[in-house]
Amino acid sequence: MASGEGVVDQLSGAAGGEAEAKMETDGEREGPVPYLDLTSYQLHDLSEVEIPPMLEEIDLTANRLSSVDPRIGQLPRLRKLSFRQNLLDDGAVAPLSSWETIAGLQELVLRDNKLTKIPDAGIFKGLLVFDVSFNEISSLTGVSKVSSKLKELYVSKNEVAKMEELEHFHALEILELGSNRLRVMENLETLTNLQELWLGRNRIRAVNLCGLKLIKKISLQSNRLTSMDGFQECTALEELYLSHNGIQKMEGLSTLQNLRILDVSSNKLTTIENIETLTRLEDLWLNDNQIPSLDGIEAALAGSREKLTTIYLERNPCCLCYVT
Repeated sequence: MASGEGVVDQLSGAAGGEAEAKMETDGEREGPVPYLDLTSYQLHDLSEVEIPPMLEEIDLTANRLSSVDPRIGQLPRLRKLSFRQNLLDDGAVAPLSSWETIAGLQELVLRDNKLTKIPDAGIFKGLLVFDVSFNEISSLTGVSKVSSKLKELYVSKNEVAKMEELEHFHALEILELGSNRLRVMENLETLTNLQELWLGRNRIRAVNLCGLKLIKKISLQSNRLTSMDGFQECTALEELYLSHNGIQKMEGLSTLQNLRILDVSSNKLTTIENIETLTRLEDLWLNDNQIPSLDGIEAALAGSREKLTTIYLERNPCCLCYVT
């Protein structure tokens, strides 16, 4: 949510402070953007808060709200709405799906509430950002109703067991499904504009990226991988995070010539190899592996000598040799 300067109106809050409707300059349009920032007021409801009709952004992060004030549904210019860290359950957010006045919403944040399913966001045809992370959602069922214009989808820290209903997200750039119960990477074929994929802390055993040629960042930390095979076609990849798996060999990286960050710490590697072509590599994390010596490291890093600024090797057998 935006934060800026200049008070338009002072609103009374239930937390003893002053909530403010503010104006922020938006570089893409003329004039300021009016928004309401009620972050951390510990409000149980908005009964004592005036909601100006011209609002375009509302941030209600870190309150105690268990229902959605119906006046929010009467704001025709509303574009960004955050209920992050509140007490909303499925029934509380249900009215949002019928409020046509706010159908122009572009960003909806329901992170860290009490949801057990994907809310119906079908009415928001121009939605660009949808965040339902840190809830108790067990399935992606219903995400197919979310706008195909969506650019960022966040469903981390839930109980999701299957990647499904994602096929229509042709414009999606960021997909966050970390800390769920996923076992298989699937249904990514049509996400041709995806640039960031975050799948850490799941139960994935094999890489299946379905030819995502524009992807720049991938995280598969804390999964059950035993191989690095599967990234060969991701030639635009710049950052790859694979720590805390069971990988035994560095392989399948030769085509990733745009890679800048490679994190393979906390695996079962015994040799530094197959990274000679990574000429843009800047950070290499190899700590907490089983590398017995530094033999061959100079040849392995020959291609990245000009760019490499950081290499971590702590807690490998090769480092113990230098402890006196």
